[in-house]
Amino acid sequence: MDYKDTLNLPKTDFPMRASLAKREPEFQQFWEENQIYEKALKKREGAKQFILHDGPPYANGDIHIGHALNKILKDIVTRYNHLQGFQAPYVPGWDTHGLPIEHKVTKELGEKRKELSTTELRDMCRDYALKYVERQKGQFKRLGVWGDWDNPYVTLNPKYEAKQIDVFGQMALKGLLYQGLKPVHWCTDCETALAEAEIEYQDSRGPSIFVKFPVKEGKVLGEEELTADDFVVIWTTTPWTIPSNMAISVHPDFDYVIAQTSNGRIVAAKELLDQMMKTCKVEEYSIVAEFKGEELEGVKCKHPFYDRESQLILGDHVTLEQGSGCVHTAPGHGHDDYVVCQDYDIPVFAPMDNTGTFTEEAGEEFAGMYYDDANIKVTNLLKEQDLLMSLNFIDHSYPHCWRCKNPVIFRATKQWFASVDAIKDEALEAVRNVKWYPGWGETRITNMIENRTDWCISRQRVWGVPIPIFYCKDCGETIVTEETIEAVKELFGEKGSGIWYELEANEMVPEGITCECGSSDFEKEQDIMDVWFDSGASHAAVLENYDILDRPADLYLEGTDQYRGWFNSSLLTSIAARGEAPYKAVVTNGFTVDKKGKKMSKSIGNVVSPHDIIKQYGADILRLWVASSNFKEDVRVSDKILKENAEVYRRIRNTSRYILGNLADFDPAENSVAYDKLTELDRWALMQLQKLVKLVKDAYENYEYHKIYHAVHNFCLVELSSFYMDILKDRMYILEPNDPVRRSGQTAMYEILTTMTRIIAPVIVHTAEEIWKYLPGDHAESVFLEDWPELKEEYIDEELAAKWDRLLAIRKDVSKALELARKEKIIGHPLDAAVKIYPSEKTYDFLAQFDNLAELFIVSVAQLAEADEQVSGDVYEGKESEIKVAVAQAAGEKCDRCWNYSETVGEDKEHETVCARCLEVINSL
Repeated sequence: MDYKDTLNLPKTDFPMRASLAKREPEFQQFWEENQIYEKALKKREGAKQFILHDGPPYANGDIHIGHALNKILKDIVTRYNHLQGFQAPYVPGWDTHGLPIEHKVTKELGEKRKELSTTELRDMCRDYALKYVERQKGQFKRLGVWGDWDNPYVTLNPKYEAKQIDVFGQMALKGLLYQGLKPVHWCTDCETALAEAEIEYQDSRGPSIFVKFPVKEGKVLGEEELTADDFVVIWTTTPWTIPSNMAISVHPDFDYVIAQTSNGRIVAAKELLDQMMKTCKVEEYSIVAEFKGEELEGVKCKHPFYDRESQLILGDHVTLEQGSGCVHTAPGHGHDDYVVCQDYDIPVFAPMDNTGTFTEEAGEEFAGMYYDDANIKVTNLLKEQDLLMSLNFIDHSYPHCWRCKNPVIFRATKQWFASVDAIKDEALEAVRNVKWYPGWGETRITNMIENRTDWCISRQRVWGVPIPIFYCKDCGETIVTEETIEAVKELFGEKGSGIWYELEANEMVPEGITCECGSSDFEKEQDIMDVWFDSGASHAAVLENYDILDRPADLYLEGTDQYRGWFNSSLLTSIAARGEAPYKAVVTNGFTVDKKGKKMSKSIGNVVSPHDIIKQYGADILRLWVASSNFKEDVRVSDKILKENAEVYRRIRNTSRYILGNLADFDPAENSVAYDKLTELDRWALMQLQKLVKLVKDAYENYEYHKIYHAVHNFCLVELSSFYMDILKDRMYILEPNDPVRRSGQTAMYEILTTMTRIIAPVIVHTAEEIWKYLPGDHAESVFLEDWPELKEEYIDEELAAKWDRLLAIRKDVSKALELARKEKIIGHPLDAAVKIYPSEKTYDFLAQFDNLAELFIVSVAQLAEADEQVSGDVYEGKESEIKVAVAQAAGEKCDRCWNYSETVGEDKEHETVCARCLEVINSL
């Protein structure tokens, strides 16, 4: 007889090899064909909602690893909340307007751009954006992300644009929008204003000059009189802005001096004088007067190039970090300069066009010159007039355009602004009522709102939503009324924002609208809205446009860069237009970096593509990597890290496969054993499972997915593979199929696997679905149509836990003794062994209650010595418990069926190679 045929060996069609790259699309097809996402929403109809509002990725290229990190995190959130009983719809979206798309299209067109109308260019931008929406959609779906992919939101959709106009209109009618001539970040290459969120800071090398401004009208300072023979010294790293100088700022509270040099007397801050003189290589100088900065107010200097005064004014923005303490002030090219000059009614002057070229207003010396070239011209003119004290070059952080990567300038232009000051208190109060993960997010966005006075919302491009403002042709006054806003909103909602360029202003303005001057002849604003206004308005354009969604969203989840981007613009537009925060909670993920912690860059060559990872490992490994990361910090990714995740995945898969194999003959409806009839070992395993359920739920709730990753892995490795299932093998394989003890183990394993599959389902979605497919019994067609496992508090038995924790410590010492015996060639395999345990008195009483020590220690014989029995022979003294262990070769012969050694082997003449226990089973079979 082949005794192997009498064993209950694991049997399952669940594949050992995952072949994820090949098989995952099959499960995605199953979800799509069977409308699993739609059925999940239907199942939760009427339940409380959990709305995660998707921040729109930009539709201008294939997805990168950062996209994958963010989208997988969102998918984990929505799937978990669905299993928890919420209706958790996911409407993905795309940002489809803005400079990057227009820049890409115009670059590809080259000279042909001049031949196209605005409408034709917009059509090409739309087609480009929609092409990448479709490409990215397929790539996101390949990650295993579920959602309403057939009805995503795109910011170029007419209904979206109409809601955006509604938000704009609400802000305009409340007086929160204004047009002003103020300095903003300006890209001379892209020829448009930029928001702070569109700025990147890079190290740059540039000039650093100290310049003498001749005094025109002085005054008595201390005991000395400042005269027309003296100079005020300024310092700047942007010589090209000197033609736009209108004033010199000093701090009222700082100490200033008049210093005598061989080339005249100069004014500078006392604390900076020595360093300045060293830089300017002035060796001999002396202080002749000392006074406070406030005394310099009213002194007037001559501009170095023009017949224009540069008066000394007071400003708290002046620092003593470097320079002279006398700050060159050009209100047309700096925010602080603009603000301080407003207090003195000093006009804004920025003689420059959109390309960064000086206009005729700059004078014949500079007219037609590019600003960067003017640095040399300025320094040469200063040298000729003996006003340049020093010229050096320094490295410093300088703003660059996020799209073309070129340096940007501050330039005063006529722009539309949203007042942050007007809603700041309300916004900060809302921030305090939002939950932030991690907690420092609240401080970060608070600081950003507190330090912001306004938001430049206009852009000098055509691919975007036009600013719906009209102007009177006769007097130039702005026309914005409830009627004009509604008219534009209706037009955009029906025809799309492109209609703005096809109709004349008078065709768009409702009848009866006239300017205060009596005119009814209008023209349109030519600027479009900042793309951050587009996406920022999604709290209205998405949450209010989709019947299945609601506002405010329960969660926004984006990268750390969105504190100055989408988190910020969403908050400001929502507070301004709706009077509430758009989100109840905000979760932030870090950036993806390589194994050394370096930011990923194509130029460095350390970029990891999600497509390549999926081809090699599968999307579930990528998802497991996401879950394994403390994603609120920067996340490392490398081949080594992915291989480690693949190993953890194999452990989870193999554990699941082993359980499935042992459930081959198990029908949950027919064979399940009541909890109170389960063996104590099985009850212990189910108790560990409940602890896992509780830990995992808390981790999901707090967005700490790395805790889930480690908890599930450890449960499979430690509690299951190394202990519970290791012990269970004997009874599962050897006993008669319907033996109550075997069915007890199957009952526990079935509950373990059904529970574990549901708690890992939000993370490794394809594998969870695959496991679910092979589970015995009646259950939903998809794991995602199930409920989250209920925490069974009645399974938690602290007395049982303490008992088995103690046994585990003893088992650890027995295992160590067996390991040493193998090294000494006393035994070859644990089942070769007979162990004798010499316990302390209290340990004896504890161990005496177990009648299956050999099974628990996985040996053929386990003998418990009396507490006072003398130790004989070599023993191992326990480190974890109060026992000593002697290991010897077990007596008898090895049973061909169970591999245990027994002196009963050979007693039956018909079955001479099996033990008495196996014989009993064979006879019953």
